[in-house]
Amino acid sequence: MFTIDQIKEAHAKVQTGSDFPNYIQDLIILGVKGYDTFVSNGNVEYFGVNNYKVSSDEKYPEIQIAPVANKERFIEFLVMHQDGQTDYLTFCNHAAQCGIAKWRVDIIEMTCTYFDKDDNEILIEKIPS
Repeated sequence: MFTIDQIKEAHAKVQTGSDFPNYIQDLIILGVKGYDTFVSNGNVEYFGVNNYKVSSDEKYPEIQIAPVANKERFIEFLVMHQDGQTDYLTFCNHAAQCGIAKWRVDIIEMTCTYFDKDDNEILIEKIPS
């Protein structure tokens, strides 16, 4: 089974959103099936086979999540991030401003789904391979 240290090592290679596809490939090799990232503090829960789960610590001071999602503005910020124009913390702040509370990466389905505070799906995107 994978460890938080192994995941941290893979994540250390990620500088911008354009590095994300390679990060996903590293997680597949480790045996990660998916993970939830919580925008409010950066905590991540990673999932593997047989209900295996590990969680990371909070990564930054708490960010307030806007009460209402703004999907259109979030898409603009997401495109900027995926183009390498913003770093991770900036992207998290942008997501929070747009009412995104968490995102779930499903490595089996190769999707990333963004949710609001009420766990409503705001956007589902395919992860480039």
